[in-house]
Amino acid sequence: MILYLNCCVRSDSRTDRLARAVLQKLGNDVTEVCLPALAIAPLDEKTLAWRTAKVAAGDFSDPYFDLAKQFAVADTIVISAPFWDLSFPAVLKVYFENIYVLGLTSSYNENGVPVGLCRANTLYYVSTAGGPFVPEYGYHYVRDLTTRCFGVKQAKTVVAEGLDVFGNDPEAILNAAIAALDTTL
Repeated sequence: MILYLNCCVRSDSRTDRLARAVLQKLGNDVTEVCLPALAIAPLDEKTLAWRTAKVAAGDFSDPYFDLAKQFAVADTIVISAPFWDLSFPAVLKVYFENIYVLGLTSSYNENGVPVGLCRANTLYYVSTAGGPFVPEYGYHYVRDLTTRCFGVKQAKTVVAEGLDVFGNDPEAILNAAIAALDTTL
């Protein structure tokens, strides 16, 4: 199963357009989760205490854990995250915070080092940027978290940048990124 984590808030999102081209190349078994439409919030003291108690009891039956279960069993993950305000949309961080569940997506070894429990071979981080794309401000965090803590085998970027630079042709840049998918995937 391909899990598509759509972080785009605009209905005419260029990032979503690029991500859907990636999905078309990858296959048909896609499950989409539109993160801005979810009712997820950053963990607070009450939610964290509740989740800690459930994890300690090994009880993952509550629907709260469904997103973590879904992430853990995905074979491939595609994230569409526009590069804005020098990072990715905050809802993606909140999503990761909610799915980092010991016993479902990660555990710790005897030395306290995270051991990923997810089975995805590849995560594709798809982004567009009006100016230059700076991977250190978003992609590297997602790559390191998913490969080091969740167990995803590898992460790759698919990016179209410079879309809003005066004089650039955003359609031509986006179309070139789409045309290059055969060689970048």
